[in-house]
Amino acid sequence: MEWVFAHRGEFALGEEALAPDDEVNLSWKPLGELAVTCAAVSRHTAPCDPLHARAAELLSFAWQQTGQGELFLRMQCLEPFATYPLEVYAALASAADVRHAGYEDAAAVLTRTRGWQLTEQEPTRRLAVLNAEERAGVRRPDGRAQALARTWLGGLPEPWTFERHAGYAVTHVVFHLTDWGRAGPRSVPPDLAAYLDDWLPPWLDTCLDARMWDLASELLAVAATLPKRPEPDVLQDAWERIAAAQRPSGAIPTVGQSGQHTEAEDFLGHYHTTLMALFAAALTAGRLDDGQPAPDPRHRPERHDGQGVLG
Repeated sequence: MEWVFAHRGEFALGEEALAPDDEVNLSWKPLGELAVTCAAVSRHTAPCDPLHARAAELLSFAWQQTGQGELFLRMQCLEPFATYPLEVYAALASAADVRHAGYEDAAAVLTRTRGWQLTEQEPTRRLAVLNAEERAGVRRPDGRAQALARTWLGGLPEPWTFERHAGYAVTHVVFHLTDWGRAGPRSVPPDLAAYLDDWLPPWLDTCLDARMWDLASELLAVAATLPKRPEPDVLQDAWERIAAAQRPSGAIPTVGQSGQHTEAEDFLGHYHTTLMALFAAALTAGRLDDGQPAPDPRHRPERHDGQGVLG
């Protein structure tokens, strides 16, 4: 959290955020991910906890970056059928309990158009948009079940077909179903929960062996939202390996060799994994009252990193 707070300026939206050729994955997307993560930290920490205060400061910072919501309205006017303004707005509105009435009125009109409703999207993206609409107060017939059935996870595929792209699809389907951990474990359909009970642990181990810290962190977040958590030894081992990959500053690289490194920590190569590990840790902490022991970060036995099949 301290690394994220120290680098909050890197999440700022510059003047180019409204430019037609702006790369939204480098501007709007990080800000939305910051909001989702800080919301999870806020939910699972007490008001007296310094982490809670840090999360509140960062949520306030993120909302200020959008001009208290005004930039969403301007962005949607410039690019009417882009979904990311609504998605980032929904993340902030639900996380920081803030609203921009003008933008919500405009979004309500826009989302009723045939052009918006008939935009072709991958099933996982459709789930994301439906979730964002609901959080932003937009009401229309729910196509969630239809979209879910067309996702990789929804089809319960052969587990050996899991690879990087499928892995991120799996995690985001669960994130959308659970509203990023808000809705609780019962929001995951029983057949998907049973499938993940069997296969998430070996997938997680494979990603850790391959030193894919970003995807491994997202899988740990998924594990914390399932009705049945993986065995304590599985979580213990995973968190020890994530901790070993962490830099002295607190940042965690997307991929790469674990241990203490001295090379420059570029923001883009570290921010997402650091946020996802923080997100997963907050969700995991929220499940510690179910009687299962928490991993002890002080216990870090020596181990040798293997080369996973994902490379």
